[in-house]
Amino acid sequence: MTSEPQALPLHATLYEAARVMRDKGIGDVLVTDGERLCGMVTDRDIVVRAVAERRNTVFTSLAEVCTAELAVLGPDDDTDTAVRLMREHAVRRLPVVDGRHRPIGIVTVGDLMLAGLDGPGPLSEISKAPPGL
Repeated sequence: MTSEPQALPLHATLYEAARVMRDKGIGDVLVTDGERLCGMVTDRDIVVRAVAERRNTVFTSLAEVCTAELAVLGPDDDTDTAVRLMREHAVRRLPVVDGRHRPIGIVTVGDLMLAGLDGPGPLSEISKAPPGL
């Protein structure tokens, strides 16, 4: 798990999210309402849901394009749960939230591969699946 994931509030703009992604070398930003996780926006979301639709990234809020229906993990969930959720939801990233639904981390397919779960099987299936997030 990557701890301390990058997060921005719902009212932040796509431009702000893109700058965070560039500056941190990441492909996603969690979206929060107060301290609670309420969505995620990825570099792909910015391209497909905003740039391709000719939205102005300086004025378009994360609330307008983020994915709000997220599969999430709890801090005590194991890697099998992460793999299962990634497969079921065809996603490559899973936010980790605490009991109050505050983001505390993010697990990616890359994290699972680094944990020694690579090779043929579920992770290769997830990697081949069309992107969901």
